[in-house]
Amino acid sequence: MAIEHDYFGIIATEPGGGVYWSDNIDVGEQSVSISLSAPDEDDIPADALDLAAAMILALEGFDLRSREAMLSEVDDRTSEVTEYIIQAVEELGESLPDVLVDESGDRDVDVIRSMTLLSVGFAPHQHNGDEAFAIFEYSLDADQLDGVLMVAYTSDGEVTGVTSED
Repeated sequence: MAIEHDYFGIIATEPGGGVYWSDNIDVGEQSVSISLSAPDEDDIPADALDLAAAMILALEGFDLRSREAMLSEVDDRTSEVTEYIIQAVEELGESLPDVLVDESGDRDVDVIRSMTLLSVGFAPHQHNGDEAFAIFEYSLDADQLDGVLMVAYTSDGEVTGVTSED
């Protein structure tokens, strides 16, 4: 079977019943990998696909909100955002200025502003809940750093947290 949607087109069902769709879209000057997956086609309400499509169409605004969420955590010296920035600065060393898009004098702001949105993953089966409906994944320099920061959103468009992953 398959699901048909105005934005996503035909989303094929995999042999185990799960669904997966992906594409790359341009956001500003960067190409972002977008994916949508669910373990079972029957768990995806139609309005969840509409919501995912709306979030994709408003990706620049969600990107800004994600960066604001990261920035709100830099005052907490034990936050994963702060730890990511410290680790990235240490790993990049003298090449840090090469990856910064602007140097304002506030290292934390400069790092967050310079991060690249790599991908956005949607879990439409987690619609209308507290679980992550969308995960935005960022890196300061994906070629040189292993770690990423991830900003999670509920289906209501609320940020639920910022985490890091190696």
